[in-house]
Amino acid sequence: MLARNRFLFLVVVGGALLAVLSFSLQFLNLIPITPILDEHPAQAADGGFRALQAKSRKRVFPVHHTQEPNPILDAYSYCNTPNRTEQAWEGHSPVDYKLLSVYVMIRHGDRYPLYSIPKTKRPSIDCTLSASRQPSHPLLNSFINHMGQGTHGHWEAPLGSISRLPSHGACEMGELTQTGVVQHLRNGQLLQHAYKHHNLLLSDWSPRQVWMETTGKSRTLQSGMAFLYGFLPDFDWTKVTVRHQWSTLFCGSACECPARSRYLEEEQRRQYHLRVADSNLERTYVDMARTLGVLTRQLRAANPIDSLLCHLCHGLSFPCVSNGDGGTGGCLTMAQFAVIRQQQLDDEVDRRRVGVYRKYAILAMYPYLNRTANKMERVARASEAGRQSRLGGEEVFTLSSGHDVTIAPLLSALGLEEAKFPRFAARIVFEIWKSPPTTQGKAKNRAGKSERSNRKNGEMFIRVLYNGEDVTFHTAFCHSTDRHINQPLCPLKNFLTFVRKDIFRIVNATSYKEACYKLSG
Repeated sequence: MLARNRFLFLVVVGGALLAVLSFSLQFLNLIPITPILDEHPAQAADGGFRALQAKSRKRVFPVHHTQEPNPILDAYSYCNTPNRTEQAWEGHSPVDYKLLSVYVMIRHGDRYPLYSIPKTKRPSIDCTLSASRQPSHPLLNSFINHMGQGTHGHWEAPLGSISRLPSHGACEMGELTQTGVVQHLRNGQLLQHAYKHHNLLLSDWSPRQVWMETTGKSRTLQSGMAFLYGFLPDFDWTKVTVRHQWSTLFCGSACECPARSRYLEEEQRRQYHLRVADSNLERTYVDMARTLGVLTRQLRAANPIDSLLCHLCHGLSFPCVSNGDGGTGGCLTMAQFAVIRQQQLDDEVDRRRVGVYRKYAILAMYPYLNRTANKMERVARASEAGRQSRLGGEEVFTLSSGHDVTIAPLLSALGLEEAKFPRFAARIVFEIWKSPPTTQGKAKNRAGKSERSNRKNGEMFIRVLYNGEDVTFHTAFCHSTDRHINQPLCPLKNFLTFVRKDIFRIVNATSYKEACYKLSG
């Protein structure tokens, strides 16, 4: 009996100590107040998202794990197959911070290959949309119907002549697949859940508050529309203007930059020399060409990794040929695929080491970053002046739909050199937050009593997220050493200073014009 009483006493004491420790950790902001699972939109069995009622906006930093990339696992990650629960940190902030605006840059979703492998059959993929075919989404049918009303929207030329839905039974080159549509319906819905408690867009939002732009490719326009529909289901077409960006760099009227072209040529030479020096890659191409019965240079020109990735992402067997057409016959193999994919991973490492791509990226993405910084500053000034930007005209949600050659240089320009190459339906999100007002002190009347508080307006902060992970303190303008308890987010002024001044140090210049037109550097 005595032993039993001692055991019960230890259990009670131990439980009390754990409760105290848990409360202390929560108070010190070391763990989330609610379980991590409850702070994310969770995927329901039907492929949608459950709306979880998480009240805490406490900042929680992800744990980073580094290891040698496996080329096959990395390729599956690149596919971004929409069959798993998304965990994302969009919409999270310290308590009582106010979300002012959001800027999203996406890569289009899963697409059909841009190249075909000589003497092989093209992958058999249906590019029409059907809710009965997997992967699907609860919003797919209503999305299809809503796109049929698109003539009520406003379209900059030449976007009005582009189909708003993929529609070919046998996919055309580069066409968005149903997988790509579902990826962005999920992305948009994920952000809709993330921001709905912040009242980013009220039900009576005005046309000026939403900005959407896309390149002239059908896959980017359709991806953007899927994202927008997931974010704003059944949106009012008459409020939407879809703007055209003729350049994949979204550089608008500031695209002319000779130095950028020189850096790109230098980067392409680096890529070429690295490929030529890879004897394992050369042997693999020779073996593949022998199997197919084509010249090695012809196979290289066909960029076989593009088609093989499509086979992998859609669960199709790699292509095979018979031995009666000049080659030895047989099937292309996963081992050959792994060699090509590994060379791509090695190229990313070498690219960071040499540093030329970073210079290209800065000049490539400066116009977009500067335009975004101007938008952020207008919203911040409107808030500081006490104007109701949500009722007026400042953009509070911007969506830009681009390509891998848009996302990759944007990541590099931000200093996110370690980030993975953009997968299908990748997204970069910028959030602008305002801290609550602070009390500076109290004025006193003649009787010595407190009369009123001297309140200081809240400060502006920025968060940057890549595929749902908060990477703000990995950027070039906000380092982990800048983070402390009293300032858990990155000041917006850091970003503005970076875009308008510090960014040009990498190219030994003081302005975009100087960087673009100087003779060397």
